[in-house]
Amino acid sequence: MTRSPSINSYNLFGETAELADVLHIETIRARSELHDWELRPHRHARLHQLLILTSGGGAAEIDGISHSLHPPCLINVPRGVVHGFRFGAGTSGWVITLASDLLDQNLTAGEGVRAVLDLPAVLALPEGLQDLAEQLFNEYGHRDFGRAQMLRGLALSLTAAAARAIAAGQDAASHSAASPLFARFEALVERDFRLRRPLAEYAAELAVSPTHLNRIARQATGQPASALVNDRVLREARRLLIYTNLTAAQIAYELGFNEPAHFSRVFAKGTGMPPRKFRQRLAGSA
Repeated sequence: MTRSPSINSYNLFGETAELADVLHIETIRARSELHDWELRPHRHARLHQLLILTSGGGAAEIDGISHSLHPPCLINVPRGVVHGFRFGAGTSGWVITLASDLLDQNLTAGEGVRAVLDLPAVLALPEGLQDLAEQLFNEYGHRDFGRAQMLRGLALSLTAAAARAIAAGQDAASHSAASPLFARFEALVERDFRLRRPLAEYAAELAVSPTHLNRIARQATGQPASALVNDRVLREARRLLIYTNLTAAQIAYELGFNEPAHFSRVFAKGTGMPPRKFRQRLAGSA
């Protein structure tokens, strides 16, 4: 795998314009055929994608994990997750791209659906999802009265069905128990994990005590709040080690560490090996 100096972050498959419509849907063929059926690893900061494959096949790489694709199947790609695809020529299906704002505005944190959709997943296509995708694709291609409302409704039905299928294969009880306060904490962590903020600062911004924040985090995930912050840092570190040619020292500074040695210790404690060995093992498996 050829690494780049940084992980490419696109709005939509390399396009730099904002997502101008309510959503975007296109066939797998429409984009993949232009790139010899291969889309190199990249990520979207503010977009959520659902891929529905009805025939063909291939492989997906999601945050460094390889998945074989056996249609009919569903692929859930949350915002910020690094992903790439290699499809067999002629693979059929759709790529549905939703602005994260659409989900944030329509899915209440306490209901649990938003949290489940933040889990990357590759799974067998749930019953009824292909029909919803076909309706969405047909509606997207027309300019009939009420189009935006129809698109939103179909998109939310599709994401709810996807979340139900993902939750069925996960221990989703902890996610459904997540409180609005925990959802706000997750959003702050996503925004500031590179700043190495102490837990007390997160708690102060949320107007609660660190003890209460830890209690809420444990109820939602079984882990203290500080562990969730650390896990987010480690997840980004793994992404940078896998997909870029940045040195461990450069990654340390990128993630807010003052000393590379401190980063190396934190990474080794969290993953069982130092950054250099982690990358060497990846090279050996490749």
